[in-house]
Amino acid sequence: MNPAAGTAAPATTALSPAGNDRYRPGDPGYRRITVALFAAGVATFALLYSTQALLPVFARAFSLSAAQSTLSVSFATIGLGAALLVTGPVSEALGRTRLIHISLLASGVLALACAFAPSWNVLLGLRLAQGVALAGMPAVATAYLREEIHPATYASAAGQYIGGTVLGGLTGRLVTSTVADVAGWRWALAAIAAIGLACAVIVLLVLPPSRNFTPAPIGPRQLVTMTRRAVSDPGLLVLYGIGACSMGAFVAVFNAIGFRLTAAPFGFSAGAVGLVFLIFPVGSLSAVLAGRLADRFSRRAVVPVACLVSAAGLLLTLPGSPPVIVLGLAVMLGGFFAVHGVASGWAPARAHAGGIPSGQAASLYLFAYYLGSSVFGSLAGPAWARGAWPAVAAMALALLATSGLLAAWLRHIPSLDSARR
Repeated sequence: MNPAAGTAAPATTALSPAGNDRYRPGDPGYRRITVALFAAGVATFALLYSTQALLPVFARAFSLSAAQSTLSVSFATIGLGAALLVTGPVSEALGRTRLIHISLLASGVLALACAFAPSWNVLLGLRLAQGVALAGMPAVATAYLREEIHPATYASAAGQYIGGTVLGGLTGRLVTSTVADVAGWRWALAAIAAIGLACAVIVLLVLPPSRNFTPAPIGPRQLVTMTRRAVSDPGLLVLYGIGACSMGAFVAVFNAIGFRLTAAPFGFSAGAVGLVFLIFPVGSLSAVLAGRLADRFSRRAVVPVACLVSAAGLLLTLPGSPPVIVLGLAVMLGGFFAVHGVASGWAPARAHAGGIPSGQAASLYLFAYYLGSSVFGSLAGPAWARGAWPAVAAMALALLATSGLLAAWLRHIPSLDSARR
């Protein structure tokens, strides 16, 4: 799963036990849902990570340090992470499809505004607002699928949505880096805004309205109670920490890789650096494989090994050979998505087994995940300024080591589900 996989939201909707009113493969509504949510996944993560490949370009255009340029990514992810804490409960009153439409259209318009930002501070403010707007989509996507898709085919439909998020993450980085090489960063952001708005229109026209949604607003007192229960379990707290540290390592590395490859002795262009992101499908494959291994050997066994794999890949990037660097990034990315793919599903599963609201646990996991992205992604700039790539790699290795230690500690925390390990 890309940095969006495993999203979930509070779901208190009453569903038909038989599931006879939900869509199955072959139904026109099923095809419309899968097409619409694939497009929504593309839009969300293309817009969210659209500036990551442009960091060296921003540094030159606005006379910024590496640390300052990374804020264009961090402001969007912190806005998204914070908004995730409230968009799930808001959807219980506002409705799933309405929130999806508002989220995609608003974020597309804000993306277009970014292309016309007159200053760096205005651009950062727009990116923060864009992150908040984007939160409506990942917050309710899986809740919508659970309500509208027949349980027997939910996993397949969810997989297609996740495929859209992976493609979106790749598109956002590849399109902007390529266009920036030819026409500059403003046209690059305008191009990705056009993709986001086109996807928003597809979703508006194609996504069927909810048939199984019943409004169930959650008041402030209920939300506080749900949150308190979701932060009272030590196993969940460890999973939140794993999400924050592993995502922090991942984003720090990919925030800094552009600076490394555009500097001497490589001197690559932004477009050439953008080609590095073609390794992202490795993450989708590794997340699927990790899920299967977790079913066979247990989650507790898979997550620590995935942390080790990610750390080994990072070590491969230390030599100065571009092919080896790309290989190391691919291995690291594969290990990261294996960690996230298992941990993101583990949090709501553990919560449900313990009688804790699973949607709130999933939201808190994602909040920690994007908090790690924002904080440690921003620290990649100062690390690069002080010690170039070895300093960035050392910080990321420390974060992966922390994730591995937390995963090892989790092995000693009793499971709440006797059927899963």
